[in-house]
Amino acid sequence: MNTAEMFSLTEKMEKSWDNEFQELVKALPKEDGWIGSHLYFYQGFWCPALVLKSFISFQKNFQAFASDVILATFPKCGTTWLKALAYITLYRSHFARDENPLLSSSPHQLVRFLEYDLYLNNPFPDLQNACAYEPRLFATHVPYASLPTSITDSNSKIVYICRNPLDMFISLWLFSTKLRDNNLRPLSPDEAFDKFYHGTYAFGPFFEHVLGYWKASRENPNKILFLKYEDLMEDTISHLKNLAMFLGVPFTEDEEKQGVVPEIVKMCSFENLKELEVNKKGLHASGIPNTDFFRKGEVGDWSNHLTPSMVERLEKLIQEKLNDSGLTFKLSCKTSRILHPSE
Repeated sequence: MNTAEMFSLTEKMEKSWDNEFQELVKALPKEDGWIGSHLYFYQGFWCPALVLKSFISFQKNFQAFASDVILATFPKCGTTWLKALAYITLYRSHFARDENPLLSSSPHQLVRFLEYDLYLNNPFPDLQNACAYEPRLFATHVPYASLPTSITDSNSKIVYICRNPLDMFISLWLFSTKLRDNNLRPLSPDEAFDKFYHGTYAFGPFFEHVLGYWKASRENPNKILFLKYEDLMEDTISHLKNLAMFLGVPFTEDEEKQGVVPEIVKMCSFENLKELEVNKKGLHASGIPNTDFFRKGEVGDWSNHLTPSMVERLEKLIQEKLNDSGLTFKLSCKTSRILHPSE
């Protein structure tokens, strides 16, 4: 499926909406998305047209189990990497040490999105058979405030990962450029920056999304594990151990002696995942080529793309949005530069 076909799929999705849903949509603010299809402002965030109906089905119909694990992420913040790490860690007892499920399936096939996959064409998908093992493991980009109450009010666990907004913006812009409808002119860096600055992009605004999970994690740290991409890059082993502990499957002393932890880190590394044949071919359920989910994965790449004025505006925005939240972002691993809201 090329970009034109994916854009056509979104158009067909909008045309297939029934009258009742059409009436709902008419009342929603609408903007052109980065790839050409529409964004609708619903429940405080910009939802892509492709998944608006599936998101509502997910929100209304999903029934969480107390044992469920939900990987929640903002787009382009390490979703693919987190899926690989969580899947291998959580289910490692189900396959031999020399087996690697990542060789035959992409992380997005192993941990399926709720709104972008399972509910995309079915308001009542077979969730039990969607997971190879128990506990069930799913993924979503939905903001915390819009999650089904069966998730927020149950004992299910949430693992959230975010990324510094400068790198996230560059990754999102370059990713969107690949997917943009070929019939449209390219989205310039200045246009993309303006949309980003004002929060107009899929599942944006970014800061509201991140702060929703950040505040919830501080109120209930036993339910929500809040991760930062930069910290995970800097010390993957320590954070993987914490993830395993949070998921209820801590690494045993024997596993640590046998080097299981660094093996998983290497197996799930960005460099390794990018070179696997399974990730060089095939499509995600949404029509996105698997290869498009991999670019650089570096911290600080924003410095190669953003102008000084863009950096200044974003740093001021970060200070404004994160003020008094206690949340900080590391902008570069090389310099260990950390931006505090109080700067």
